[in-house]
Amino acid sequence: MNRLVNTVLAAFAGLLIAGGAASAHPHVWVTVQSQIVYAPDGTISGVRHAWTFDDMFSTFATQGLASKQKGVFTREELQPLAEVNVSSLKEYDFFNHAKADGRRTPLPFLEPKDYHLEHKDQLLTLHFLLPLKTPVKAKSLDLEIFDPAYFVDFSFAEKDPVSLIGAPAQCKLTVARAGEAAAPNVQRLPDAMANQPDTLNFGQQFASKIMVRCP
Repeated sequence: MNRLVNTVLAAFAGLLIAGGAASAHPHVWVTVQSQIVYAPDGTISGVRHAWTFDDMFSTFATQGLASKQKGVFTREELQPLAEVNVSSLKEYDFFNHAKADGRRTPLPFLEPKDYHLEHKDQLLTLHFLLPLKTPVKAKSLDLEIFDPAYFVDFSFAEKDPVSLIGAPAQCKLTVARAGEAAAPNVQRLPDAMANQPDTLNFGQQFASKIMVRCP
């Protein structure tokens, strides 16, 4: 792999590791489609995500990547980029914050499975399955997707944002979108304020939320 590709991979990882850099406005926008996955015994086993990155970031991330057809990238050609992406996000639990049955302790996740990047209509979409460390049988699940530093904005897709896979028939799904859409290039707080300790979790108020309730 040439030096240019290595540089792009490193930059891709660095931009997404948002937890270490305080910012009050997003620099990367991600459109989210998610599936809550249930095992045959009724336990929640994990979350399957499809994250589509904004056009500017998708263009930046693919700059210099080798491909057989100019401007078109196969899954195989994008696999090194996908690997850097998922491995770099371990420390941040992939911006997923899940709790079951009202408990305060978040549910821990394992490393992702079945991950790959798709390039379609000039946009990159990261597909991955995020397994729970221990599958849980819960009457309620609350999952928030957000970057505390608000460097990355996560917003649900307009169509089919979330679904339940293999869930008991009685389970009900509710999706709560952020109160205010984070339009590109809109700054929410001055950068000086973003460096204050009480704003380091600023992004939570823009969280995309999934709520499952089962009798």
